[in-house]
Amino acid sequence: MALTKRYFGNEAEYPKYDNYDGINVNKTQDIPLDFKGVMGVPITFLHKFNPDQFEIIKFRKGNDDKDLSVNGKCPYFRILIKNKRIKTEYIDLTDKEKQCITQS
Repeated sequence: MALTKRYFGNEAEYPKYDNYDGINVNKTQDIPLDFKGVMGVPITFLHKFNPDQFEIIKFRKGNDDKDLSVNGKCPYFRILIKNKRIKTEYIDLTDKEKQCITQS
């Protein structure tokens, strides 16, 4: 799947979950190419899932075993994934952004 969106510089577009260490991505096409952590994506992601590119972490629930929530509200069903291929060579990153990507 070709990724074109960036997390760094657009953090407000990717709110963090209240009950899981990850970000919410509203549309599959908005999966950021430069985010190394866990992302919650819509179930429609499965149509484009490539096991060489993404790892499925878990489905729907946060660390408290309740539905994932953002600012107290639950988005539609989410699949928690992690990008196996972080792309940084084609984009200009600040030192802080590079540090965030190489950690964890």
